[in-house]
Amino acid sequence: MAEAVKQARPEFRNIGIGQLARYRLPWAGKVSILHRVSGALLFLLLPFILYLFEQSVTSELSFAKFSALLSGGFVKLVLLVLIWGYLHHFCAGIRFLLLDMHVGVDKPSSAKSAIAVLIVSLLLTVVFGLKLFGVF
Repeated sequence: MAEAVKQARPEFRNIGIGQLARYRLPWAGKVSILHRVSGALLFLLLPFILYLFEQSVTSELSFAKFSALLSGGFVKLVLLVLIWGYLHHFCAGIRFLLLDMHVGVDKPSSAKSAIAVLIVSLLLTVVFGLKLFGVF
């Protein structure tokens, strides 16, 4: 009887372009996709990261050039994206390690941990962003 009352939910097996707007990905799926995006971002921008690191530790003159480079707004935004990428990848990685150990694999716990990863990584990004832009 209860089965007859439930409305039929659409099944998305082979999703077409037109169905993407209606498809609701769960929080765990969104965190998984963002984990991959942040990992790819960190990998692709690794030469930029290494260049910044080299400029900051080579000499006093190179550190002065590094500081001048960081005074630009666009570079600070790129660094803020890198900071978010690192923090999100780190927090989601810890979540996935816990899932690999079969901690929180049921649906409600998985959703809660996914939302916690998003909140923690965004809050940490805000804190580091405020420091980057000189608020404190």
